[in-house]
Amino acid sequence: MNKPIGMFIPFWNGFMTDTRDPATTRRRLLEAALGEIHRKGFQAASLSAILERAEMTKGAMYHHFPNKKALGLAVIDELLPAIFQDEFNIHMDEKKGFVEGFIHAHQTFIRNRGASFIELGCPVANLAQEMSPIDEDFRVRIDALFQWGLKTMAQQIRTAQQHGELRQELDADATALFIFAAREGCESVAKTAQDKQLFFRCFEQLFIYIRTLSPNNARG
Repeated sequence: MNKPIGMFIPFWNGFMTDTRDPATTRRRLLEAALGEIHRKGFQAASLSAILERAEMTKGAMYHHFPNKKALGLAVIDELLPAIFQDEFNIHMDEKKGFVEGFIHAHQTFIRNRGASFIELGCPVANLAQEMSPIDEDFRVRIDALFQWGLKTMAQQIRTAQQHGELRQELDADATALFIFAAREGCESVAKTAQDKQLFFRCFEQLFIYIRTLSPNNARG
């Protein structure tokens, strides 16, 4: 199935405005770090490459972060939540109802960010797989981010149930967990295969499942 997919637009683009403002300097470092980590992983990401992306010196970095780990943890705390908020939750509100909102949000995501996720995968899932077994500080923060995403989706499902948009017998927490895992799985498998058609097919199956959650489209 041939579908439009956006050009490669990474999450860290658009930070190169030069300024001496400390907050902007910090943001540039974080976005440069996210870019390097997304492409190479945290362990392989080099400070020199991050500084080159940010067009900064080591001294400027150490003014804000004592070491590479502190920089990586700040990326999780300050940048990665936007992946859920900006890429999914905001676009869900552009359509009426959970089913149409979910599909619209993810179709928008595929158009805007699909190319980068096919090539590099989800930056949150990548970090989870790489760092959770070896660093407890990373694991705790990434788990908190996942739990926040799950809680947000479960609440969206409950609200939709209250409005009669989704089947009442659904377990909101379990349904959110399955959807969340399926979405991350689509991204992970497509990255490994480097196959955009696989990416599209996987999300199409997820959309079919989402439609069955409506009382009018339940499978018998």
